[in-house]
Amino acid sequence: MASPLYQSIELLSREKGIEPEIVVGAVEEAIALATRKYYKTQENMRGELNKETGEITAYVYKTVVTDDDEVEDPVNQITLEEANELAPGVEVGSEIRMYRDTSPLGRIAAQLAKQVIFQKVREAERDTVFQEYAHREKEVLTATVKRVEGQDVIFDLGKAEARCPKREQSRLESFSIGERVRVVLLKVDRAAKGPQVIVSRAAPELVQNLFQSEVPEIYDSTVVIRAIAREAGERTKIAVMSRDKDVDPVGACVGMKGMRVQSIIRELRGEKIDIIEYSEEITTFAEKALQPAKVSRVSITDLGEKQLEVIVDDTQLSLAIGKKGQNVRLAAKLLGWKIDIKSEEEKRQEVEQQMQALSGGPTTPIEQVTELGDTIIQKLVAAGITTVESLADMTPEQLEEIPGIGEKTLERISVAVRHYFGHFEEGEGGAAAEAAPAGGEQESVSETEAPVAQETEAPVAEETGAAAGHEAVSEPTEETEAAGEASEEPALERSAAADESDLVHEMQDDAAEEETAAAEQEDEVAE
Repeated sequence: MASPLYQSIELLSREKGIEPEIVVGAVEEAIALATRKYYKTQENMRGELNKETGEITAYVYKTVVTDDDEVEDPVNQITLEEANELAPGVEVGSEIRMYRDTSPLGRIAAQLAKQVIFQKVREAERDTVFQEYAHREKEVLTATVKRVEGQDVIFDLGKAEARCPKREQSRLESFSIGERVRVVLLKVDRAAKGPQVIVSRAAPELVQNLFQSEVPEIYDSTVVIRAIAREAGERTKIAVMSRDKDVDPVGACVGMKGMRVQSIIRELRGEKIDIIEYSEEITTFAEKALQPAKVSRVSITDLGEKQLEVIVDDTQLSLAIGKKGQNVRLAAKLLGWKIDIKSEEEKRQEVEQQMQALSGGPTTPIEQVTELGDTIIQKLVAAGITTVESLADMTPEQLEEIPGIGEKTLERISVAVRHYFGHFEEGEGGAAAEAAPAGGEQESVSETEAPVAQETEAPVAEETGAAAGHEAVSEPTEETEAAGEASEEPALERSAAADESDLVHEMQDDAAEEETAAAEQEDEVAE
């Protein structure tokens, strides 16, 4: 029959959920430590508990070696000759026991033994809790509120206590002692001083477990929960899809007259829940995730970085963003993408800026329009108009508001700007004509003036041959001389026409300057 001491050990073991052998080992180690401290020795010492009698003994053990030459630790080793005197028949390598009297141990030794026992039992209990719950992370457990310590709530899991810190609680919830609630096991912290099991009431897994309990279609996998985004105490977005085309996933989760989802909302103390149908198309999924806001369009801006651009109506912008950005933040968590929300007006302004950046080239100073005259240029610069492009964009009404600009001057400015852009376009056209290949002209000449081309081919060929080192002699013929004289006459005519055109342009410029001066005088008189 077990002794009363051993029966007490078994009772303690059942209460703490640990093996009796662990408690027995703690008792034996405590007695050995107290005895060694009492005798003030560094010898190896062990304790021994007799389960039947309840007697606890302590003894010193030493290892037997052959002779004095092999003794390295005189405190814990003994020679074979000395060992035979104490216990005949011992062998080298065995241990010899020398018991110590434990009856002199007083109150201090007993207190030390008690501390050692409690420490060992506590360590064994923590190891048992770790082995029990370490592999059950993210599992939903039923717990009872045991007590409140500051901002933390301590739950009783049955075999251990669990702690729910403030950050893992919903702001809508308050607990009373003895209340039974569901919690999510987050982790087991072996380094914690108090309860090492950490639980949560804010984890998304809690909502998923509640839906599995309330919705049979989710329990039997007809409806699948694809994603959950939650801000505890505020709002939860859950994306569901159906594996059966005849089953509406959103309707199954809501239930008749909302009975199923209302039951979950009551469990979460009134937390709002948005149920969204999942879609493989990310743009369609984004439109549904941003409900109740109506989205105009969604586009992917960066596929690698997973970035979306969402355009909404100006009246829907605040609704799409939500209170303190909550709606778009939850939608981004649900999608796993970054979302950039813009209103129609913001997008329009952005497009205009991009168009201006694309169309905007090097600006032309207004001084290059010489037809305006120095006086008009000074008036325009004083009004902030410094480029030809900005002057061309202004309306006549805007120009008339500038001091010193009247109808005559306005007409003169219009003509000068029109002439400037006309000359600019002609210059571009001429440059394009010079840059164009002459192949087309050669083809037309070859078609209409084939005889002339044939006549000119011979001299070219002869010159090429001569350059290559061949003995080829070309003499001018009467036909080639006549063709040369004929080609000189049109050249002379073109030169005369060019001189006449330059003279006309000079006369026009002089007349334009006179008209500008007269218009300025008229505007000054009118002022």
